[in-house]
Amino acid sequence: MLQTVIPIIRIFDVPKAKEFYIDWLEFKLEWEHTFEENFPVYMEISKDDIKFHLTEHHGDCSPGSRNFIICNNIREYCEKLKAKNYKFYKPTVEKTFYHASCMEVTDPFGNRLTFNEYLPETV
Repeated sequence: MLQTVIPIIRIFDVPKAKEFYIDWLEFKLEWEHTFEENFPVYMEISKDDIKFHLTEHHGDCSPGSRNFIICNNIREYCEKLKAKNYKFYKPTVEKTFYHASCMEVTDPFGNRLTFNEYLPETV
């Protein structure tokens, strides 16, 4: 029986990844692994019910992925991110054709995170 999916995201610079995912987006570092000194890093991060694996390993995945995240309180989260005045990103929330509010951000490695909050149906 299927239980969960953990996307694997390609990164190229661990400090830059931590600045983006942990410091700015407020994910939590769960664990980090290297086989030996000066080897690529593989780590797990989480926020609420979302988990990602970030990898420097060449063969694990390709850069440029897109991850569709369903969430609540997207406008509040966006305002919180903007208040941090992150040098590389000033997010906005847009209404989509599929009846959701959407905030899309791109990490320093070309991977996109699309945060979506479905809007209540109106009659």
